[in-house]
Amino acid sequence: MKNFILSALLFCAFTANANIIYDKSDVDEKDFIFDEHQCIEISQQVQKETQSRSIVGSAAKGAAVGAAGVAIAGGSGTQGAKTGAGIGVATGILGGSRDRKASQAKYEAEQELVVRNCMIKRGYSILN
Repeated sequence: MKNFILSALLFCAFTANANIIYDKSDVDEKDFIFDEHQCIEISQQVQKETQSRSIVGSAAKGAAVGAAGVAIAGGSGTQGAKTGAGIGVATGILGGSRDRKASQAKYEAEQELVVRNCMIKRGYSILN
């Protein structure tokens, strides 16, 4: 059971801050694992952004721009609205995906920074 817990802690430590390189010379491995686990637990307090583009909002904006563009060109505003809405939906889906990826990357970077600062405060040397 003790080995299972130690393995689980090592797995969590590895996945949560795989980019941090420590100087482990003159460090007791048990203390290091304990401190790192505590710092990772603290990093779980980082809030994740949940805002992303609205597909409906993008479709509405696309419809308005499409209708205006076609009307200015002398065509049917309805057809322009349909085309603009389709483009708006596609933009909303692609933009939302991009926003979620950027939000996840920011979240992970903030968590890594918390772990890094926590470990530095506990006296560990970080090489990167």
